[in-house]
Amino acid sequence: MKTIINIGRSFGSGGGYVGQAVASKLGIPFYDNELISKAAQESGYSPSIFEGGERKRSIFSVSSFFASGRMSYLDNTYMSDDVLFKAQSDVIRAIAQKGDAVIIGRCADYILRDIPCLNVFVTGSEQYRIHRLMEGEGLSEEEAEKLMKKKDHIRETYYNYYTLGSWGNASNYHLCLDSSVLGIEGTADYIIEFGRKAGLVK
Repeated sequence: MKTIINIGRSFGSGGGYVGQAVASKLGIPFYDNELISKAAQESGYSPSIFEGGERKRSIFSVSSFFASGRMSYLDNTYMSDDVLFKAQSDVIRAIAQKGDAVIIGRCADYILRDIPCLNVFVTGSEQYRIHRLMEGEGLSEEEAEKLMKKKDHIRETYYNYYTLGSWGNASNYHLCLDSSVLGIEGTADYIIEFGRKAGLVK
C-alpha cells in the first residue's frame, strides 16, 4: 500500500509547513514547488512557465474565457491553461504511481480521485491567518488581510474551474483541520494518526 496524502490549504494557514512536517515524520517525499519543476522538465518547458499556474487561471472570468476563446502559442514561452493543467496532472499521477508522497495543492485530490489517497484541507480563522502573515511577511494587518483574501480567491477559482467542485468544502476531503488548534507539528501528527486509523497511511 502506498501512502499518498493530498493537502489543500487556505492561504496563511501553514498548510505547506504542515505537509512538510507530515512528510518528514513519515520519511516520504514532499512535493510543492518541486512538482512544478518536475512538470516543466518532463514536458520540455522552462520551469518558469509553470510558476503561478493558479494565478493565471484567476485572471480570466469563465464568461470571458468562453467568449474570447482559448489562446495558445506553439513556442516555449507560453502554455495554455489547459495544457499546463494536463502536464501537471500527468506529473502528479506519475508521482503517485512511483511511491509514497505528500502533495500540496494543484488539485491533486481531484487528479488522483481514482486511487486510494488521504485528502486533507488545512485552514484557520481569518484572524489567525492574518496574524501569521503579519509575522511571517512583515505586513500590516490591512496588507495581510488583503493578501489573504486575494490568494484564497485565486486558489478557489483555480480549483473550482478545473474540478467543477468547491474548494475548501468539507465534503471534498477526508479531514479538515484548523491549524491554530494544534499548531503545525500537532496538526501533522493528527493527520498521520487519522490516516492510519482510516487505513490510508502506513
